Formats: sequence, C-alpha cells, structure tokens
Amino acid sequence: MENSSLKSSYLCVPFIYMNEEKWMRLALKEAEKAESEDEVPVGAVIICGGKVIAQAHNRKEATKKATAHAEILAIEKANKKIGDWRLLDCELYVTVEPCAMCVGAIIQARLKRLVYGTADPKFGAVESVIKIFQQSGWNHYPEIISGVLKEESSQIIKRYFTKKRDK
Repeated sequence: MENSSLKSSYLCVPFIYMNEEKWMRLALKEAEKAESEDEVPVGAVIICGGKVIAQAHNRKEATKKATAHAEILAIEKANKKIGDWRLLDCELYVTVEPCAMCVGAIIQARLKRLVYGTADPKFGAVESVIKIFQQSGWNHYPEIISGVLKEESSQIIKRYFTKKRDK
C-alpha cells in the first residue's frame, strides 16, 4: 500500500544516490576520455572504503583486445591496488550496463555493489539482452542500482554513435 505522505520529491530520491552521482560523474569523465580516444565511451570507477581505488575506460581499439572493457580494466587495477582478486567491500560504477563478460568478472571479483547509468539494449547482461543475476546458482550476487545519471550516460553513447554513422 502506497503512503501518500511519502510522495514529496525529496523523499522519493534515495539519500544514497548523492554518493552514487558523485562516483558516476567520475565514471562519466572516464567515458569522455574513451570518446576522445575514439573508443566506445564507457567509463568505470571502483570505490572501496569511500575512496577511488581504480578508474578505467574502454581501450579495445588501442590495445586490440576484445576484453579491454572499462569494467575489466578497472577490476584488474583494483586487484593490483589491494593485492587480492576478491573485491568484497568494493563498488563498481559504470556508465553503461555491463555485458556478459563483464558481469562474469563482477561475479568472480565478488564486488559488493554494481551501479550503472544506462541500459545497453544490444549487449546488456543485467536487464536488457539477458538477465544473468536473475539466474539461480551463482555463488555471489552484488547489490544492483541502475539509472544513476542515466541521461548523461545515454547521451555520451548516442553522441559517439551518431558521429560514427555520420562519417
């Protein structure tokens, strides 16, 4: 049953989104770096203990590696920074819904939380193409928050592909 006294716009926006927007803005800066390097503009940031421990953006074109997604690169940097493959108390902020490969890495790294900006209707593996976390049997399920700075995250992707099509 909906409580009409809770309908003010202030109360409808979870308090937790204040920090989510802060970290997502850093991920968007990484996406802008990718765009400036003519990479698909996806950025990722990993936070642990309230501090940034890794930042990355897509680098597939530069590295000629299919696995050089922002999420994978950020996870690798975070692993190196903390000296462990487990990122149990860490949170991943990424501008676009992760693909199946990146969701697999998120599960393997045991990330505590996944926060992303916009859905990916072609490759998304959280809510779009497949819904990996709705499958039972995984040994780890992160908390998932979607739609943080959705419009900004969506616009940078749209702008990039519009430019590509116009060439």
